[in-house]
Amino acid sequence: MRRYEVVHLTPDGDIDEFTRNAPAHASFEDSFSSLARGALLKTDRGMVAIEDILPGDKVETVTNGFQTVCWRGSMTLVPGASGQDSRMGKLIRVAADALGIGRPMPDLLLGPSARLYHRSPQLQRVTGHEAAFVPAVDFVDGVNIVEITPQTPVQVFQIGFMSHERIVANGVELDSHNPGARHELGLRGDHLALYLTLFPHVERIEDFGMLMHPRLSLHDLDFGVVA
Repeated sequence: MRRYEVVHLTPDGDIDEFTRNAPAHASFEDSFSSLARGALLKTDRGMVAIEDILPGDKVETVTNGFQTVCWRGSMTLVPGASGQDSRMGKLIRVAADALGIGRPMPDLLLGPSARLYHRSPQLQRVTGHEAAFVPAVDFVDGVNIVEITPQTPVQVFQIGFMSHERIVANGVELDSHNPGARHELGLRGDHLALYLTLFPHVERIEDFGMLMHPRLSLHDLDFGVVA
């Protein structure tokens, strides 16, 4: 089991928060572990660290301007915890300018579930899509993008809007929360019902809406597979 923390907008516009224990299952963890503390996002009041962004704040998105945050989730990543998936004890450090000038600036620490916006001729040729969200871990090269094991527990975050959005952290584009289609989430029955309780702004998986771009791995592109 793992402890998940949620802050969300209520129907009347107030902010509510709660903590819930739920399975340490990939579908749950991936929804809460995209950005590490300190990642900077542009809001209508300036650059703000992810841990200080609250529901009701307006965060700039790439394609839809400033959008209101409806939900912020977080969990604590504990390195070396017994029985957990090994990836859930690591962060991904992207060095300044690793992806281009100012991408990122400064260094960016990502959680294990972060997905980066990616465009390439190969992507267009293999899938027919001009862009996709690709796991950040796929870009690890051991030099400019590396996996690190923190020395102490680290809080990681994700934010959600009324629709899937492309956001920018420290100059790097990645996606906001969206679990994808029901079959991609891989949860049924009581587990699905429990998962949905962590997102009070929706009633059904379908309420999250469509993904802006497909989610692929670099392995998929190498072998011509669409995820």
